[in-house]
Amino acid sequence: MASALDDDEICNDDYYSLLNVRREATQEELKAAYRRLCMLYHPDKHRDPELKRQAEQLFNLVHEAYEVLSDPQSRAIYDIYGKRGLDVEGWEVVERKRTPAEIREEYERLQRDREERRLQQRTNPKGTISVGIDATDLFDRYEEDYEEGVGGGVPHVEINKMHISQSIEAPLTTKDTAILSGSLSTHNGNGGGTINLALRRVTSAKGWGEVELGAGDTHGPLLGMKIFRNLTPRFFVTAQCGLQFSSRGVRPGVTTVLARHLDKNTMGYLQWRWGIQSSMNTSIVRDTKSSHFTFAMQLGIPHTFMMMSYQYKFQDEDQTKIKGSVKSGFFGTVVEYGAERKISRHSVLGATVSVGVPQGVSLKIKLNRASQTYFFPIHLTDQLLPSAVFYATVGPLVFYLAIQQLIIRPYMRAQKEQDLEKQRESSASNIARKKQEAEAAVLLMQESVRRIIEAEESRMGLIILNAWYGKFVTDNSRKHERAKVIDVTVPLQCLVKDSKLILTEATKSGLPGFYDPCVGEEKSLKVLYQFRGVMHQVLSGDTEPLRIPKQSHRIDADT
Repeated sequence: MASALDDDEICNDDYYSLLNVRREATQEELKAAYRRLCMLYHPDKHRDPELKRQAEQLFNLVHEAYEVLSDPQSRAIYDIYGKRGLDVEGWEVVERKRTPAEIREEYERLQRDREERRLQQRTNPKGTISVGIDATDLFDRYEEDYEEGVGGGVPHVEINKMHISQSIEAPLTTKDTAILSGSLSTHNGNGGGTINLALRRVTSAKGWGEVELGAGDTHGPLLGMKIFRNLTPRFFVTAQCGLQFSSRGVRPGVTTVLARHLDKNTMGYLQWRWGIQSSMNTSIVRDTKSSHFTFAMQLGIPHTFMMMSYQYKFQDEDQTKIKGSVKSGFFGTVVEYGAERKISRHSVLGATVSVGVPQGVSLKIKLNRASQTYFFPIHLTDQLLPSAVFYATVGPLVFYLAIQQLIIRPYMRAQKEQDLEKQRESSASNIARKKQEAEAAVLLMQESVRRIIEAEESRMGLIILNAWYGKFVTDNSRKHERAKVIDVTVPLQCLVKDSKLILTEATKSGLPGFYDPCVGEEKSLKVLYQFRGVMHQVLSGDTEPLRIPKQSHRIDADT
């Protein structure tokens, strides 16, 4: 069957948008929309060879959309995965008599097969770099220290510790994975490193097992084993044991974690550890869309403590989070507060202030970049000094705001423009084809629109005077930007039936006679219409449903 669009052009909503039906449309609604468009585009209604050819292309496209949406099996796949889902390798062998649920399951199996083949060639690198900074000389010096030696008036800030770790995963089979990891650490001039190799095997859908071998110049050889198992859908257990060989002999260790889903958003954990640092720990973790709460208690040697933390998640595009925690035990008491925010597509920046007795005041800065983590703990003072707390709190905030204004926002704007330009270039040929189809559709609609207008005028009904679709510039600060809109008066009038125009929540660029005039940018539909001799106007978002006429659209509503 001929089609004017290729796979890359059609997203999940295009078929619904083309027929102008809801995603929940019944078979009767699909038939009504299909018949309406068939009457509009049927090739036999046009004698001109060029119009006949264009009508045939559009007719075939409408027929293709109806065939997919009217078939329960095809529609089930299309609703989740789009048109490409219907073209998955191996899909043609699936029995057509299966239910939509079985079709979904079979499609997901085929997708898993493809993913497993891709996994054979992938690794999953993860890394952490931690640089500890001792800045206590900024706050803890005596006055006479400023007078000692040349340059004595300059505070001494030094790096006193560093840690680097990296790991990669190598899929061996669909069930077996090898994990290679290593780390290097140094503290006040003394350091060492370790290297570990783990082999993980998925034993069933409910669990997996892992064997680990390690060696290092500080702890000696390591032999360990870890098992994970889902006992019920709401309850799982993790068990880990290991043997650490050193000059002092063999030191065994065992850790067991029991976890249970208490409700949809809450987990309960019970941990028992025996070995070098034996302890029992219980915790409750509640994670929702807007918050994250943790409460934990631990009894152990040498650490016994109680901890409570809360994190609030703002529902903004930067995924801003603020957090605070209190931890108290035999070691003292620590209060922490901080925030984190997404600064680019793959980067998250966070800062935490730690105030404790006897630990003092520290500032911890963390940057997550994709799968890499960069951590900078800065120890400011061993005492509880208000000045240190103030600078640890205000300093990062002022620095972030300055960087945000001078570097991050200009970079993000340039990156967005660059991405939009690439998107326009890659879709230029498709958009040109869509524009050509839209213009052809408008020509084919002329006769139908003339009859619709005559019928609506006779009853003082709905007349579309002007309609534009695309990017409108209404903000005074963006007057330098050029509006990018197309005239869609004819296509909208063609959709009027019985003095009503109803558009679904699908993107309007897929409607007959429409195309996307500004790829990747926010679009709206502006309509100026007349109903019962009164002028109306409305501005609607691209994916917002629209129903006209409405009393609230009257231009003279406030007079």
